[in-house]
Amino acid sequence: MTLYLLLLLGSIVVPLALSFDKKLQFYKQWKYLMPSIIVVAVIYIAVDIYFTRLGIWGFNANYHSSNIWFGLPMEEWLFFIVIPYASIFLHDSIVLYFTKFRLKTTLANYVSFFLIIISLAIVLFNLNKIYTVYIFSLVIIVLALSYFDKTKIINSFYLTFLAILIPFLIVNAILTGSFIDEPVVWYNNSANLGIRFLTIPIEDFGYAFSLILFNLLMRERMKKIY
Repeated sequence: MTLYLLLLLGSIVVPLALSFDKKLQFYKQWKYLMPSIIVVAVIYIAVDIYFTRLGIWGFNANYHSSNIWFGLPMEEWLFFIVIPYASIFLHDSIVLYFTKFRLKTTLANYVSFFLIIISLAIVLFNLNKIYTVYIFSLVIIVLALSYFDKTKIINSFYLTFLAILIPFLIVNAILTGSFIDEPVVWYNNSANLGIRFLTIPIEDFGYAFSLILFNLLMRERMKKIY
């Protein structure tokens, strides 16, 4: 079994096993969550394929399977199912057990406005860095969409994301080369800011933020359809 696949299995095994917890009953979210994950995954995977072809990032064959589809290893495809599932499971668990774990709407709006301004500035001053522009543009878009979300899921997500960052740091640090000889996923630093936390490009934090929030917002949309 490859290292990349082991990381994914380690990420999903507990959330999947506890999806049938009597209090949380996360399995009841599947009919909304799975379509949401697929819709968002299509968008992110399309860009993933394009960026891989451009050499913005790539994958170390020593750590992934030989199953390659459109230039992406099988594990990378699974990433867009496993990570959103595990992250939203953690989000829902925190919201259930800590009902007051959320920002007031006014404060959340201020935080969103601040993040949009910062993201916009980063984009405008780094137009030659395609990964940076892509990520912080996504952050701007998803925050703008969250403003119109009547459930105001962003209010709790700002805090639950801090908890989600803990497993994210472990998994992404290993993927980008911490604690191992070579990175599972390598990055072309000419396409990003070149700022890293451990071995994680700073843009990856925006990547995780936008990916999970897009899935949460899409799930709320699916609830209105079904």
